[in-house]
Amino acid sequence: MAPLQHKFQLDESEMPTRWYNIVPDLPAPPPPPLHPVTHQPVGPDDLAPLFPMDLILQEVSTERYIDIPEAVQDIYRMWRPSPLYRAHRLEKALGTPARIYYKYEGVSPAGSHKPNTAVPQAYYNQLAGIRKLTTETGAGQWGTALAFACSLFDMECEIWQVGGSYDAKPGRRTVIETFGGTVHRSPSRLTSAGRAFPEDHTGSLGIAISEAVEVAAQHEDTKYALGSVLNHVLLHQTIIGEEALLQLAKAGESDVDVVIGCTGGGSNFGGLAFPFIREKLAGRMNPVIRAVEPASCPSLTRGEYRYDYGDTAGFTPLMKMHTLGHDFVPDPIHAGGLRYHGMAPLISHVYELGLMEAIAVEQTECFAAAIRFARTEGIVPAPEPTHALAATMREALACRESGEEKVTVTALCGHGLLDLAAYEAYLKGAMVDSGLSDTDLESALAAVPSVAG
Repeated sequence: MAPLQHKFQLDESEMPTRWYNIVPDLPAPPPPPLHPVTHQPVGPDDLAPLFPMDLILQEVSTERYIDIPEAVQDIYRMWRPSPLYRAHRLEKALGTPARIYYKYEGVSPAGSHKPNTAVPQAYYNQLAGIRKLTTETGAGQWGTALAFACSLFDMECEIWQVGGSYDAKPGRRTVIETFGGTVHRSPSRLTSAGRAFPEDHTGSLGIAISEAVEVAAQHEDTKYALGSVLNHVLLHQTIIGEEALLQLAKAGESDVDVVIGCTGGGSNFGGLAFPFIREKLAGRMNPVIRAVEPASCPSLTRGEYRYDYGDTAGFTPLMKMHTLGHDFVPDPIHAGGLRYHGMAPLISHVYELGLMEAIAVEQTECFAAAIRFARTEGIVPAPEPTHALAATMREALACRESGEEKVTVTALCGHGLLDLAAYEAYLKGAMVDSGLSDTDLESALAAVPSVAG
């Protein structure tokens, strides 16, 4: 009997050299972002205070593929191509005939998928002569990635971290500072957006975005970098799905039944799913595309599809997205990277077109899945992808009942070695599930501006 093959690798020479833009392949174009004051579609000049022109052009591009600059490819090769694993031991433990594959992004220097966009963002900003980047971070994965990227391009990096995560994860702050970044607890006393909240407030990604945007807009040599939500960010992440398709071919899998990814702002999910949606639209395969979000911050499953601000203070353009309201402050759950009030506009549009589905999962189920995964596959997942793992195990158990040999692909977007406080809480029985009520949602949505369309 031939030995089981656990991982499917690509040589560095096989790494994709183009990012995939899903917009030209969609049956209808996504709604444009609107100016926060005039409510008219924004143009490049409206975005120029925050982003360099190269990224603005990618944000609005209708080209199907965009070449990855050689300088970015060279840095990518430090960890890319990332491995695709067949979860043989997990399959055996679950007693399922399903074939489970996971694309592991925890091999990057930052321990997550976030450098896939942090590196090109730093590259394009340096080309534009920018000295410093500001940003927000939830769990700290994005802040870590941007600090790493800025260190490679000799740029300063200033980060506002959501208060709940800042307090719970001091190790993340240390890694960011090791890469040369400066970290502030958000809400801070450094900005008007931060001073609008009590100093001990647990914070939210919306508040932290407001703080980072406020500072960036005040200095000509400073720009803002975003780790999720926007089109160009999701574009950069599509290298995940493009690699996965090549690796599945090496595994002899010509078709995929289910693609599952966790969703907060949407970059990890879009990065994995968009190339598979392209294959689906072209008729080459027909997978179910399933997004999984936290029950405490369920923008796709319980939010409204409407125009809303991307931040709490209303500095950003209005984006049409599934939103819980920009004033919504979710419970400080352990998956800090998924605690965003809205979903990426492009993913929201794809969802409205019926090309994907979404479910919400409580964090205790997620960590139960994470423990099982760690004890079979040997990787401690970050809290965010535990949501995808929980949904993957649900699918596998359904196959055990039906006898179907479905091929399931998920993205393990990072390791959890800096999130052990979350595992400690679960193992001690101290973790609780969402207390989200309809009153919470109604209150936050009441603050959303009324915009036609």
